[in-house]
Amino acid sequence: MLSRVANNLYWMSRYIERAESIARLVDVNLQLLLDFRNLDDAGLAAHWMPIVQSSGDEEQFRRLHQRATGQTVTQFLVFQAANPNSIVSSIAQARENARMVRDQITVELWEEINRLYLFLHSPRAEEIWRENPSDFFRIIRNASLLLQGLTDATIVRNEGWSFIQAGRYLERADKTSRILDVRHASLPAQGAPTAALNQADALGWSAVLRSCSAWDAYKAMHGAEVQPALVAEFLLLSDDFPRSVRFCVRRLDHALRSISGVAEGRFCNDAEKLAGRLLAEFQFSTADDIFDIGLHTYIDVAQAKLNAIGEALFQAYIFQPFHTQEEHELRQQEEQQQQTARPTPTA
Repeated sequence: MLSRVANNLYWMSRYIERAESIARLVDVNLQLLLDFRNLDDAGLAAHWMPIVQSSGDEEQFRRLHQRATGQTVTQFLVFQAANPNSIVSSIAQARENARMVRDQITVELWEEINRLYLFLHSPRAEEIWRENPSDFFRIIRNASLLLQGLTDATIVRNEGWSFIQAGRYLERADKTSRILDVRHASLPAQGAPTAALNQADALGWSAVLRSCSAWDAYKAMHGAEVQPALVAEFLLLSDDFPRSVRFCVRRLDHALRSISGVAEGRFCNDAEKLAGRLLAEFQFSTADDIFDIGLHTYIDVAQAKLNAIGEALFQAYIFQPFHTQEEHELRQQEEQQQQTARPTPTA
């Protein structure tokens, strides 16, 4: 498979997953505000700013907006084209990557991606958003799930499929950890929480579970009482819940080995080595290990390792060094032609 094709399939999958995760997070936090009707400006900022921080886009947000309010944060995360990680931008980039590999995906998958893109750029999208944001986010979530179902049902299980899976589960692991990190400020810097939860914190931790569609699965295992240590353990270390970080890393590791054909316990590139090592860390970790170093620190380290896997995957499969002088000269000629074709900037 061409490295360009692999790159497009990988990022198409990541951007679809990213849009769904943002829709989940913003929707749940808008609903959570219904339980806190008397927040002043400072309280609203304290509610919304962690959402922006969890996405890693705080610097970009502050360049575009002076204050963190429900309106500015939701606009930034949903419709702002200047934010490359907004829902609108993510779906646009997913569509562009899909367009570049139309011959590698099915008609059904392309039509659904295109339909979602056209919906988000239509007056109807903003009309639904104004009338009922929950309906708007339900459309985004359902479209993402439909795209995943179409991928599972119609794509041949070849290398392209494996790159789609790698992108999906790497992005999902990252976003689950970021959603969980939203609540770290309510916990001790180190050590498991011992104080009883107040109503606001209980609602906040319940919102984390609902953002990951984990509320029912959590209740089936632990009952309706929300405990931060159990929530963190469930979303990070569960081997059965499909949005937990451990589950996602296991599927990511499997996808990488499907690409290379290397068996478990071995590796042929840094991406496989790092994924296998991270999976082993999750398999042999407990909630005590997480809170001994602090939830926020643990998540920061995990996110850095996920980013390292993504970079190693790029180096192994996407970025291909030149093997001959002729290839190097050909690339130089192409770059010179592109520079010549660019319009000269005017004063």
